[in-house]
Amino acid sequence: MKEKIIAVTIKLPNTNINYENRINELKNLIIANNGEVVLEVVSSRKSVDNSLYIGKGKAEEIKLLADELKVDAVVFNNDLSGSQLKNLSDLINVKIIDRTSLILDIFANRTKSKESKLQVQLAQMEYMLPRLVGFRKNLSKASAGIGTRGLGEQKLELDRRKISREINRIKIKLNKIENTRVINSKNRVDSKVPIVSLVGYTNAGKSTIGNELTNFYKKEESEVFAKKNMLFMTLDTTTRKGKLPSGLEFLIADTVGFIEDIPTNLIESFKSTLEEIKYSDCILNIIDSSSENIEEQLETTYEILNNLKILDIPIINVFNKTDLKKEVVFNKDILLDNNIYISAYEKDDIERLLFEIEKALEYKFVNINLSISYNEENQRSIKELRDKGYNLYINYDESINIKAKVLKSEKESFLKYFKE
Repeated sequence: MKEKIIAVTIKLPNTNINYENRINELKNLIIANNGEVVLEVVSSRKSVDNSLYIGKGKAEEIKLLADELKVDAVVFNNDLSGSQLKNLSDLINVKIIDRTSLILDIFANRTKSKESKLQVQLAQMEYMLPRLVGFRKNLSKASAGIGTRGLGEQKLELDRRKISREINRIKIKLNKIENTRVINSKNRVDSKVPIVSLVGYTNAGKSTIGNELTNFYKKEESEVFAKKNMLFMTLDTTTRKGKLPSGLEFLIADTVGFIEDIPTNLIESFKSTLEEIKYSDCILNIIDSSSENIEEQLETTYEILNNLKILDIPIINVFNKTDLKKEVVFNKDILLDNNIYISAYEKDDIERLLFEIEKALEYKFVNINLSISYNEENQRSIKELRDKGYNLYINYDESINIKAKVLKSEKESFLKYFKE
């Protein structure tokens, strides 16, 4: 059963926030968390009220509306301090949830891997620690639902020292997992298979594009769950194999989606996971071309990539969902040159994207032309290389003429297969 929610947004002067997008995003976050927005409250203020954030008059008005509509929670499109959480909860007498808590709650409900679960727990605890007085009040009003996932399930005793110890314990566990993941990432690099990472704003179609790239040259389909118009459907990084038009294999890594003003502690918690992107040979920046705030989404993505110090990797800006909006208007000065416009549901578009990926990966490869003699050993080598997935173009003439594209790093080992 969906919880009934009042969504509250406060507009403040002298900000660059696009409030229309921000209000719509909050509604989508609530829906993604299995909530139903029964009322949207938008209020303009000159400054934040230190005690109640929205001021006593507006808080009392929301209390009357909450009682009348019998809502389960009031969600604020801003971050609240511990005292503001407590004071609002005392006055309105329902669960009070702020923006960061809502996002953390979605992550707590969606993560599957052990590492991601620990990362979310860490982010929740670090966010909760300075707000204990408000969280105690909040958890006393409900035993489950939005705002309590992860925390409620752990039945965590809200004691500052115990939470601090738990934070340290989780950090130790994550450090061990990270060491293992670094080894695994290095093994992927050493495997000499190019890695293409999908990044971008949540709900831009990353998982759908990942599915299509994976399955384009395959008979059997492999799929990561993708659902239209649902934020944060992919939280755990997934890696699958795809094929380029030349027949060479590559790895497709789908990462967690970004969002405007993503909570700082969540970025920090997931930074180690996101840093896997630095092992990529190419990055696909997936953009929802039907969105009204393309520029903000692009700035968010590039800011995060810049913070991770990985902007030196080739990036293809993939404007997806052109089936929903044919004309894409944005400030082109904020982008690099390599842009492509597609619909993930058009096979021709996916094929064009695969050619663009292969072009972007050219710096990793070298073309080899060989003329070798007819002998049993060379014939065995041809069969063995084809079994390993190499796409060899062969012309049988007075000698065997072979053309192949291989990674520069494996050129010498490739040549050793053949004898003149």
